[in-house]
Amino acid sequence: MASSASGPSSSTSSSSSANNLRILVERNPPESKLSELNIKCWPKWGCPPGKFQLKFDAEETCYLVKGKVKVYPRGSSSSSAASSSDDQFVEFGAGDLVIIPKGLSCTWDVSVAVDKYYKFESSSS
Repeated sequence: MASSASGPSSSTSSSSSANNLRILVERNPPESKLSELNIKCWPKWGCPPGKFQLKFDAEETCYLVKGKVKVYPRGSSSSSAASSSDDQFVEFGAGDLVIIPKGLSCTWDVSVAVDKYYKFESSSS
């Protein structure tokens, strides 16, 4: 529970804006960090290839043991005329440590079956 903030974990804007819900991906974190987080004691979850609609009611930190995913945040720019709206996705896979923000609604496009360790933040609100 040592909170050494290594990124923008809390922002001053309201949580209603989907544009501020950023997925953070750390590629191939060092073994020392994985040990420090005690990842092997976290619950495991897996899914086959496919598309899944997900909503995160709490911040999730996960470490992918295997798999490959493209995550498309819902409503990221659906109301704007930006032609890049289809291009807005975050891709991650085996060996990545990922932080998914609370309040994010998204589609997971799983191209390679996922096996991951995960943990939800138990923030007292």
